[in-house]
Amino acid sequence: MQLITPYGGTLKNLYQTSPEPMVALRHSWVLSARQLCDTELLLNGAFSPLSGFMNEDDYNRVLHEMRLMDHTLWPMPLTLDVTSEFAASIEIGESIELRNAEGLLIAHMKVSTRWVADKKIEADCVYGTQDQAHPGVDHLYHRTNETYIGGTLSGVTPPPHYDFRQSRYTPEQLRNEFIRRGWQRVVAFQTRNPMHRAHVELTFRAAQQAEANLLLHPVVGMTKPGDVDHYTRVRCYEHALHRFPEQTTMLSLLPLAMRMAGPREALWHAIIRRNYGCSHFIVGRDHASPGCDSLGNEIYGTYDAQDLMYKHQEELGIHMIPFQAMVYVEERSEYAPSDEILPDETVRSISGTELRRRLREGLDIPDWFTYPEIVTELRRTYPPRYAQGFTVFFTGLSGSGKSTLANALLVKLMEVGGRPVSLLDGDIVRTHLSSELGFSKEHRDLNVSRIGFVASEITKNRGIAICAPIAPYTATRREVRQMIEAVGGFVEIHVATPLSICEARDRKGLYAKARAGLIKDFTGIDDPYEEPESPDLKLDTTDASPEAIVQLILLKLEALGYMP
Repeated sequence: MQLITPYGGTLKNLYQTSPEPMVALRHSWVLSARQLCDTELLLNGAFSPLSGFMNEDDYNRVLHEMRLMDHTLWPMPLTLDVTSEFAASIEIGESIELRNAEGLLIAHMKVSTRWVADKKIEADCVYGTQDQAHPGVDHLYHRTNETYIGGTLSGVTPPPHYDFRQSRYTPEQLRNEFIRRGWQRVVAFQTRNPMHRAHVELTFRAAQQAEANLLLHPVVGMTKPGDVDHYTRVRCYEHALHRFPEQTTMLSLLPLAMRMAGPREALWHAIIRRNYGCSHFIVGRDHASPGCDSLGNEIYGTYDAQDLMYKHQEELGIHMIPFQAMVYVEERSEYAPSDEILPDETVRSISGTELRRRLREGLDIPDWFTYPEIVTELRRTYPPRYAQGFTVFFTGLSGSGKSTLANALLVKLMEVGGRPVSLLDGDIVRTHLSSELGFSKEHRDLNVSRIGFVASEITKNRGIAICAPIAPYTATRREVRQMIEAVGGFVEIHVATPLSICEARDRKGLYAKARAGLIKDFTGIDDPYEEPESPDLKLDTTDASPEAIVQLILLKLEALGYMP
């Protein structure tokens, strides 16, 4: 069905116009969090003119030219990645079910194409780098399946949202709301962070410059790992909304999975806002930039996103409002664009890193930076470190002393008291949580991921989790760190006892069996242990007592601010 309105041109709606008889299809795919976001925005028209996940031809042209095969400007590949086993089980032309994690049927997809992607080419084209410090590249290399399938979608059930429902508008609903309010010119503001005074000033000026109404349109899908959770952010947006004129500003939430792709992402965001009915879009410095690469260099230029938007804005059908960063000028007691500052004026600003440090350490956050009610919300979610939950993650070879140290640390932290402490030792987890798993690489990764998930739940609820698996692989440890740091603290301790000492301590005879070939893929013998590059603490238990080493760990926790 096509919906034509004065706002943003043609909008696709991929939901079935009349319910079809429910027929069980042969295959169902459970959508990941990112895939569910993509599917929702495909179905409701936010990704118009797409009618489903891209086929291989569209994918390749988007990578190299930022255009679909019909020449439509489109900067971001949108594909459904599946396991090679699932891809091999389906036939071209077959319809499959797409379900959410709870099993709810979201859509049918008629598969038209299937291919194995070259991830290095995709990384270079979309992100401009293969550096895995880029969160989009990291997701592509470590969380994206090898095989892509494309095909048209037919929507069955919108993904359910139980939070902030009063602020969740589809493109059609938002266009109709603009018509109801009589809004002809609407400037959209994209953000994945809480709004502070600088953001309020920036958006207010942009709306005045465009002589337009203002739509605060924050992303509440997947953003950059480590970002403030969307529940806290939305509460902050609701507080900030009261700082704007009531009749000229509104809030709507966007369930987008960001890629942090800088200039390409800016174009993508503009197309999405056009589809939601907006006439203008604010693009600031470093729009959708992930920051620095692994060498500390900025991945994108400061004005790359604005330059690309300038080049294509007429074709996009939405006007860009470029903005400099807003800084506080002490002599004026007000905010001003950074390019308007006089040489003798004193500028004040607080970076996101500095704000997190102040929250972590319970330090003052000045009124010129943000509003008291927003500080209150942030402090509720991010108390000082000594009141946060955290995970101590031991990793090292079998026999290195991880379990001994973990048990000793457990006793010491329980002796201190104040927070619940849970031990997730490798052998204990194997018995109670992963008894069906073997010792293949896939199963070892799954075991560590399960430990990480349980630890993240403990950490989220302000407890202390002590984990002591071997965890031999860097990528899996990184995944666990990201999972836990999203909800609290993570302290990685590498128990770097030499292999010879670990073998000499081997009470179970595992190393001897591995040397004799009776155990295959044993870590340290015929399967590698990838040492952490920058653990918070590196320990060798060869000549030190557990008591002495645990004191070093407690001192490290105190230095990091986790001990009261």
